[in-house]
Amino acid sequence: MNGIKPALITPGDPSGIGPEIALKAWSEGQKNIVLMGDIEHLSSVALAAGLNISFTSFDSTVSLSAEKCSVWKIDWQVMPCVGQPDPRNAPTIVESIKQAVKQVKQGQFSAIVTSPIAKSVLYENGFEFPGQTEFLAKLDSPESFPVMMLANSALRVVPLTIHIPLSDVEKTITTALFKRTIKVLDTALRQYFNCPFPRIAIAGLNPHAGEDGHLGRFETDKLIPLIQVQEIEKTSLLGPFSADTLFYSEKRDSYDVVLCMYHDQALIPVKTIDFYRTVNITLGLSFIRTSPDHGTAFDRAARFNSHPGSIISAINTAQQMAATKQLHSE
Repeated sequence: MNGIKPALITPGDPSGIGPEIALKAWSEGQKNIVLMGDIEHLSSVALAAGLNISFTSFDSTVSLSAEKCSVWKIDWQVMPCVGQPDPRNAPTIVESIKQAVKQVKQGQFSAIVTSPIAKSVLYENGFEFPGQTEFLAKLDSPESFPVMMLANSALRVVPLTIHIPLSDVEKTITTALFKRTIKVLDTALRQYFNCPFPRIAIAGLNPHAGEDGHLGRFETDKLIPLIQVQEIEKTSLLGPFSADTLFYSEKRDSYDVVLCMYHDQALIPVKTIDFYRTVNITLGLSFIRTSPDHGTAFDRAARFNSHPGSIISAINTAQQMAATKQLHSE
């Protein structure tokens, strides 16, 4: 439609809000997408959500229609029931992710936008990964090193450590983790975000970035030496900065992304700035993957009033990344 191949939207758990928000995204103008799912099920969701949508089966030989939503057919083991996940559909959920990766790596689609899954449902059927990100990396290649970026129109953040206790953060941040994350981040900013000279701000772990060692030695003994080594290697790193003065509007003009030391240090500011339009981006893969920054919301799925802002941002971001990558490869 716009010179960029469509993005493929995985179904996630079809009993959650994934189908609803994907359909709302299409209805609100995101026409360059293909939804993975069952047309009968999607039709029922559209009707319940008050959306007037016609569907057609996806055909790679035919241009996408702005009048009909294209669907990559999935055969559910059990017809999904809103708000009531069924473990019998878990193998199909996993298979849809595998198929999406296969198709994007073959060049059929520009990107994957993954809808939310319920890991507990998948675990009952032998799923052995902490989440979709690790599974996608496994499907990609042994060289993949996934790095999570959260972004909206005002701020990009990367948590260096993610789902671990705060007490484990300092010992988890190794030289290898820091250097590899910086390399992935630097490459992605150039390739996908049109940042020819990336400026990466580093948040300190301790209050006031350690106050010259008086509030903790992590910055002085470990973080500053790591930054100095990377600067020698010509990566533009700034800091470390005290996190309490790093995210206000004027300061954000001085960098392209913030590398945070732990999960909440990154997610609190980006979600506070724009909760509904923040998107999760996985860097370090051979393909583009984005996702809405929320879960399945089984508890509210049957209300059909979920906000589609995050998945719309995920689609827009994926296609902007694809367009920038294409421009740089020409």
